[in-house]
Amino acid sequence: MARVKSTASRKHRKFLKRAKGFGQARRKRIQVAKEALLHAGQYAYEGRRLKKRDLRALWITRLNAALREKGLSYSKFILLAKKANISLDRKILSDIAISDPKAFAKIVEVVKK
Repeated sequence: MARVKSTASRKHRKFLKRAKGFGQARRKRIQVAKEALLHAGQYAYEGRRLKKRDLRALWITRLNAALREKGLSYSKFILLAKKANISLDRKILSDIAISDPKAFAKIVEVVKK
């Protein structure tokens, strides 16, 4: 009969492979690497949510800056845009404000009326 290798060594190899870029014991010792990977996963999960929050704040800041030049605040603009049935989201509005100021000026004029 052929010798059967344990599945534990395969699992251990998997953990160590995933912990390759970590420092010191975190990449060499199985138990420490396992715990480091668990924490890394938690940080990555939270980071994906924080990224969305940060980008939305950036879009709002950009919009506010562009709108102040037109004599309007961000909060008033959003209220008036909803009343005017303009359904562009903050990401798109921010992009238009940066890339095409003329089109953004037209949007602001429509909202003001």
